[in-house]
Amino acid sequence: MVDAMENVHELLGYERIKIIQRDDMLRFSLDSMLLADFVDTSKTKETDLVVDLGTGNAPIPLFLSLKTRAKIFGVDIQSDVCALARKSVELNNLENQITIINDNIKDIYKKIGANKFEIVVSNPPYFKYKDTSRINKNDYLTIARHEVLITLADIVSEAKKLLVDGGSFYMVHRVERLVDIISTLQDEKFGIKNIRFIYSKENEENALLVLIHARKNKASDVKIVKPLYVYDSNGEYTKEVKNIFNFK
Repeated sequence: MVDAMENVHELLGYERIKIIQRDDMLRFSLDSMLLADFVDTSKTKETDLVVDLGTGNAPIPLFLSLKTRAKIFGVDIQSDVCALARKSVELNNLENQITIINDNIKDIYKKIGANKFEIVVSNPPYFKYKDTSRINKNDYLTIARHEVLITLADIVSEAKKLLVDGGSFYMVHRVERLVDIISTLQDEKFGIKNIRFIYSKENEENALLVLIHARKNKASDVKIVKPLYVYDSNGEYTKEVKNIFNFK
């Protein structure tokens, strides 16, 4: 049952997938959808396991359900957000494929299994937290955007514990954190495979976001994938982004 504070939307242009959102919570972002599209599920089997760390209201698991039959877990520490995610899963009759877990990401491997997952995905909080940080008065948004409860290092460490040897870790993050990301992945013995920079517009000089694919206990063999531009010179979504979003 959808209550008065909740809104049901299509997941971008995918009419058969619905997502429930609330205005006071972080709504699903372009970042999450570009990350979900970046994840390569072409070799996954129905018996494989995928987990999204910091799933929010589950846009990434919902999008991935369009690409794979693998079992998908979504983990988030915020109980109200998880309740919303579960409603979306039920609304789409995906209970047999997607499981939402309300728990701390730290040590979640002890509850869902170590060295068992083929793919770990995360759209983590982007901003380091300090006493001087400018944070939102809304706790939902603060936890989603700032490293208040979990850090980049925590997420990468947990991904390593969850993944099978050679398993894939996918993440989207801010470009200014790239040095931290690479250093943290190397510390945890991840080999970086693909990096793709995301630009807001075709004529922008500097990328805003970066998509990264790394594999557990593998050597780095970095490929810089062609840039992804979100908007064209007219302020419209580019053809590639329209295809990702299933916009006609």
